[in-house]
Amino acid sequence: MRRRAGDHRVIPGGLGWVLSSRLMSNRGKAARGRLAAVAAAVVVAAACSPAPPINLATLPPSTPSPTPATGPTVARAAWTDCGAGNQCATIMVPEDYANPGGRRIGLSVIRVPATNPAKRIGSLIVNPGGPGGSGVEFVQDDSAIFPASIRSQFDIVGFDPRGVNLSTPVRCQDNLDGHVALDGSPDNKAELKILVDEARSFAEACATRNGDLLAHLSTDDVARDLDLIRTAIGDAKINYFGFSYGTLIGAIYAEMFPDHIRSMVLDGAIDPSLDLEQFRSGQARAFETALRNFLADCAKDKQCYFHEGGHTRRSFDALMASIERHPLPAIRAKDRRKLTTGLAWQAVAGVMYNDAAWSALALGLALAKLGDGSVMLLLTDPQNGRNKNGSYSNLIDAYTANTCLDFPASRDVATYTALAARLKPAAPDFAGLLAYNDLSCAFWSVPAVRTPATVSAKGAPPIVVVGTTGDPATPYPWAVSVAKQLSSGVLVTRRGQGHTAFAFSACVQRAVTSYLLDLKAPRDGLSCD
Repeated sequence: MRRRAGDHRVIPGGLGWVLSSRLMSNRGKAARGRLAAVAAAVVVAAACSPAPPINLATLPPSTPSPTPATGPTVARAAWTDCGAGNQCATIMVPEDYANPGGRRIGLSVIRVPATNPAKRIGSLIVNPGGPGGSGVEFVQDDSAIFPASIRSQFDIVGFDPRGVNLSTPVRCQDNLDGHVALDGSPDNKAELKILVDEARSFAEACATRNGDLLAHLSTDDVARDLDLIRTAIGDAKINYFGFSYGTLIGAIYAEMFPDHIRSMVLDGAIDPSLDLEQFRSGQARAFETALRNFLADCAKDKQCYFHEGGHTRRSFDALMASIERHPLPAIRAKDRRKLTTGLAWQAVAGVMYNDAAWSALALGLALAKLGDGSVMLLLTDPQNGRNKNGSYSNLIDAYTANTCLDFPASRDVATYTALAARLKPAAPDFAGLLAYNDLSCAFWSVPAVRTPATVSAKGAPPIVVVGTTGDPATPYPWAVSVAKQLSSGVLVTRRGQGHTAFAFSACVQRAVTSYLLDLKAPRDGLSCD
């Protein structure tokens, strides 16, 4: 069953929708007016203009709090009121953990204090995903996804990982309109050359603008930062909740600091042992399955905006081919940009994260068939970090910088082309998009520093790993694998569509809440529908 319109989704980039009620029909002249009315009701949760970022600092921290004798020290967080009941702080950490006495960088941290201080357990540090997702914005906008019982006994703490948003952001290109509009699945040598040239240009710009910082943005570094955040906020042991990419942070942290954990939840788990080809291959197949489910659902539902007399698949293929030949104007959005094939496929892929937004995609496709790419563009912008004023957050910059350090990538373009060919039979729609997704890493100026490997976290208390059977971004087998790798892993399964589970399953939420509050781990293998 699809989620109700209006449900919020936690995904990389923080994409969300509020949808109007379903149209009774999507055909004929009258449909144009009805579709326009619904288009006006589609609200995409785009970010506001960014606040000034934290600058690099060379001063050592003051009033250090102790960490293990072999590690760096960190100052206690100095919280200040930052509005709406939130408190903010900047925590200074080493830029290079191999040289902890060298330059320090600032991490932006936010907390919502526990509503019942008398029963306060500690802090629950959360990460919404990415790489590149802002934990500060997540806590500001979405901390209410945690039930009142959790918010009453935990401070909810979010942070922008190094290089992200307010935490010493990495910046490559200021205007990414051209970058994101490119065809990410080239069909010939000319299209491939354009994609390669842009990937090289983007990588060179990153190297030019970011200096030494670019070598210190891996998830290994983020995990070390997480332990200093724990110390700076005064917690003897960590309570951590990671969604999507946040699960990779958590898994690596558990391997590094198993005895520093009180509780940990990994929802939408990434398998840290996967290399880049395995990672993208799994995603390509999972996204393909999700798209087939969307098209089949729409074909069965006569109220679907893109029902097309039940020939949804055929009409979809024809429309996407037409957009590739002739990009569409964004008429109702009054946007000078055009909906290119690259942007159209980004809209499709983004909606696969959230089956509550299937109606929005169907609407966007119906309007696109009428020659208007407005809704499809609206669906792509939050994924790319594009603000309403046309500026961009550094979501794409940080995503690329982190990925290229986390996964050793081939320097040979032919490797990416070969992967696309191998994926084509199983994932014809997403083979190229996923195979070429990391092409900039072929030209990256610094080598990868993380070696994909299993985690065991020996000595850690129970760690709850949650997987969704129809998850396109973090396929369910990854959660199964992570739970098996961890010496104390406990697997919880949600049977359904979409990315992550906690916000969309009362069963999962009850099990996880009991665990966080009382340390009563769910039964390993618990299944929730």
